[in-house]
Formats: sequence, C-alpha cells, structure tokens
Amino acid sequence: MKKTALSALIALVFLTGCATDIDRSSMTPEERFQYAMSLYNDESYLDAVSEFESILIQFPGSSIAPNAQFYLGMARFKRGEYLMGAYEFSKLINRMKTSDFIKDAQFMIADCYYELSPNYALDQKYSEKAIEEFQAFINFFPTDPKVEEAERKIAELNDKLAEKLFSNAETYENMGMLNAAIEYYGFVTEKYHDSQYSPRASYKKIVLLIERKRYKDALKETENFISRYKNDPNLGSVQKIRDDILKMPQFSAQN
Repeated sequence: MKKTALSALIALVFLTGCATDIDRSSMTPEERFQYAMSLYNDESYLDAVSEFESILIQFPGSSIAPNAQFYLGMARFKRGEYLMGAYEFSKLINRMKTSDFIKDAQFMIADCYYELSPNYALDQKYSEKAIEEFQAFINFFPTDPKVEEAERKIAELNDKLAEKLFSNAETYENMGMLNAAIEYYGFVTEKYHDSQYSPRASYKKIVLLIERKRYKDALKETENFISRYKNDPNLGSVQKIRDDILKMPQFSAQN
C-alpha cells in the first residue's frame, strides 16, 4: 500500500513539475532511492543529483548508499559534468569497496576522461588519463564484456596522441628543423606503433634520414618498416630505398 502511495506521489510530481514540494522526511532509504531514480529516469538530472546527495548525507550506511553513489556519478555524467562524475565514481571505489558497482564505476571513470579528451592539437592530459583508467579496467576485469569497448577507445585515443606527435614532426620539417622532425617521427613509431600514423611517420623518417645522409640509420629504419608494415602502400618504395643503400660502397663492401 505504501509503495503504491509513493508511486502515485512520484507521478504527481511529474504532472505538476514540483519536485521540491514533496515531503520526503518520512520516506525510507529505499523509497528515497526509488524517488531519486524516477527523477534520473525522467532525465531530470539536476534534481536527481540533489536527491542522491541527500540520500548519501542522511543514509550513509544504508544498503542503498552504493547505488546512490553510483547514480550520483551517472547523473553528473549525463549532465556533462565529467570531472565531477569521475570524482563521484572514484569515491565509490575508494569508500565502498564491496559494492557491485565497482566494475562499472571504474569503466565510467575512464569514460568521463574519454569525454574530456579534446582535439589532437590541444593538451592531451585527459586523453592520457582516459587511457590509464581504461587500462586499469582491462587489468582488473579482463573477462568483462566492456573490455572490447575499452580497447577500442584506447586505440582511438592512442591515434589522437600519435596524430599530435606526427603534427609536431611535420611542423619541425616545414621549418627546416630536420633533426627535430626525425626525432618526433621516431616518437610516433616507438610510442604508438599500432596507430595509423606509425607507418607514415616511419616512411617520412626514412626520407629525412636519407636527406641528412644518415644512411646507416636510414637502413635500420627501412628494415623496421619492412618487418612491421608489410601491407603498407609505401612498402615497395621502402624496399627500393633499402636496396639502393645496400649498393653504396660503404655497405656493399660488408656483403
């Protein structure tokens, strides 16, 4: 009977739009949580945040506290308050270690930072943090169905980090600072060898090494390219560069 009355009361709220007019003082923790979830499910996220926070203050040791903590983070996330969301999910992990929401909270921390990841040209601290948190999720919960999504997002973020380094390398190249460009193309291939920018960086590094007459280094890079990027469109060109280097007197004498 009491549950039916609560449901009717919640329905009245959404008909009148006056969530603050409800007397919640006599509600049990479970009823308060049900009410807060009704706000959340109705996408009234600001009101839901207020309710979840009140539950955690008034019923900190109740069985529904971990649920309220998790959905407080989710309501923050839905509002685009990603740093606050990550903070709330972290509180759940640190303070409610036996909660069934630990796994989901870890994933959502990573997803908060993923949403904060900006265009490649900007500071990538949130991209790096998202990768760190997704990797923690994979390490702690390797059999979870969301591991595939975490791996996909890590790859996407790594591509963004690689693009930033690649862009820096191109800038140095355009400025005529070829040694710096070579170094940055090398960073791409070393740190993000699985990214789409790695073969392009390796090829451009080879070309610049030849231009700088650093043939020994160029030969080594061609061998790396050939072993790593067997299906790349530039493979034939790199093989020819390697063959031409090996025909040079200083190399042919060694064969």
